[in-house]
Amino acid sequence: MSTDCKLDRIDLRILSQLQKRGRITNVELADAVGLSPSPCLIRVKRLEKAGYIVGYGAQIQLEKLGDVQIVFTEVTLADHRREDFIKFVNAIKDVDEIVECHLASGGYDYLLKFVTRSVSHYQSIVEGLLERDIGIEKYFSYVIIKTPFVKTHYPLETLFSHNPH
Repeated sequence: MSTDCKLDRIDLRILSQLQKRGRITNVELADAVGLSPSPCLIRVKRLEKAGYIVGYGAQIQLEKLGDVQIVFTEVTLADHRREDFIKFVNAIKDVDEIVECHLASGGYDYLLKFVTRSVSHYQSIVEGLLERDIGIEKYFSYVIIKTPFVKTHYPLETLFSHNPH
């Protein structure tokens, strides 16, 4: 199965189930998608080999560990040459507290998601980035007060069932 192969509805069901329940047994997965265990396992191995499944991990309930502060930050770069974008991304990718980085269209260049101990911890990280002179012209911070929900899975069957890869 190459990465440009077509996924059928069973492949999409397998991916949907695995992203919701990564520890599901092969027997349970096979039952959920309407296959016998052996063909199901073969499909999972093919999906892994083709790069559709890139890993398995535990979802952590951060609030159980202690207080955290989530901050979304819009960043606008001073210059917009290719090397400016590369320099910025290279400078931030190893900052542990930045857990997402998105290049966006609109009124700013990047949307970052920070997970920090507090607002002051967030501010010290941003000040450190500004001191490094990595091309930040301006930034706007959005301190998150409450997160009613976060979905940790994508709606694969809705997105791709009519037009699978």
